[in-house]
Amino acid sequence: MSNQSLYRYLDSSQKIQLDPEGYLVKQDQWSDEIAQLLAEDEGLALTEKHWEIIHLVRDFYSQYEMAPAMRPLVKATKQALGDEKGNSIYLMTLFPGSPPKRIARIAGLPKPTNCL
Repeated sequence: MSNQSLYRYLDSSQKIQLDPEGYLVKQDQWSDEIAQLLAEDEGLALTEKHWEIIHLVRDFYSQYEMAPAMRPLVKATKQALGDEKGNSIYLMTLFPGSPPKRIARIAGLPKPTNCL
């Protein structure tokens, strides 16, 4: 049995592969347009507040070569955007469920290592 059957596609042209958990297979395919499609797939409509967190997480990944789990995500958000936005309640309001996993998926990054 081929591993290909475990993947699904984000787009109708079948060029954007997602792994079984919904993360991009090829991170270099990420763009703002792909993020919009990924967010729609998650049932989210992205606002400017979402985008500032997505770009913050992408910057975090560029610096540390890993997607942040919840504690580092809250800390990085607090440092970059202040106390009002740097807390788990704010992040869960924007990205319900597991913010680190949802943000990483939409940001085109791998699953955070400490997330189940």
